[in-house]
Amino acid sequence: MTAGRRLRDNIAREGLAHAMAAHNPLSARLAERAGFHAIWASGFELSAAYGVPDASLLSMSQHLDMTRAIAEQVSIPVIADIDTGYGNAINVMHVVGAYGRAGVGAIVMEDKIFPKDTSLLAGGRQELVRLEEFKGKVEAACAARPDRDMLVIARTEALIAGAGMAEALQRAHAYAAAGADLILVHSKQKTPAEVLDFAARWDGSRKIALVPTAYPELTEADMKATGKIGLVIYGNHAIRAAVTAMQEVFARIRRDGGIAEADRRIVPVETIFELQGVPAMKQAEAKYLR
Repeated sequence: MTAGRRLRDNIAREGLAHAMAAHNPLSARLAERAGFHAIWASGFELSAAYGVPDASLLSMSQHLDMTRAIAEQVSIPVIADIDTGYGNAINVMHVVGAYGRAGVGAIVMEDKIFPKDTSLLAGGRQELVRLEEFKGKVEAACAARPDRDMLVIARTEALIAGAGMAEALQRAHAYAAAGADLILVHSKQKTPAEVLDFAARWDGSRKIALVPTAYPELTEADMKATGKIGLVIYGNHAIRAAVTAMQEVFARIRRDGGIAEADRRIVPVETIFELQGVPAMKQAEAKYLR
């Protein structure tokens, strides 16, 4: 069964599928073990891991290589964050084909102008492309996917850009008509009222996807109760958790002048060996090395 089909089945069976962000195969493997339905190959997280802003600075090949590496190491579907699609509709066809061949189950593309700023950045450039232009990009993405089960998720940033609810709904309807399988609507409001209002007004022709970073009190039960939200993406919690843990451990080592106390607070090296697949490698050595 393809990754796209597994993701579609998860949404249909569960009513709401949940995806956790990852920026490398190790974080993806931990998310899989925690029980998430899918991995969000996050452009924000990868940019942060490289130490650069999420502002279209990393190349497609950098993100694609990491996404492929993630897909190779987990059995759950990977949802690729392709930002604005790296260009016009022709670029999008090339990009979607490449990600499809890398084994992803879905791509998410947003309707902002390239280069983009990350959505929740205060004072960021949140400029939308023309509706017709993005509609063509969605159609191109649908035409180019090598697996028909691969989901094309169209993300409207109309609420992020301050364009209003009517614009968000108009764009969402246009993208659904262009063939998008889900509509991701994003908001920077500190409560879920705006996205829930969008869901209430939405015709339900496609399931909605949410990234509830700005309004963390919205629960999966609340989303499921709308009957219209089919996918929740936790968009940056892996990198934030990693930074939190590293800051705490590094500070303790400097405070203590040694690693004795810090070592008691972190996983043993053997846990890392296990996550790397070392036991399986040693079994293969015993069987095949002569």
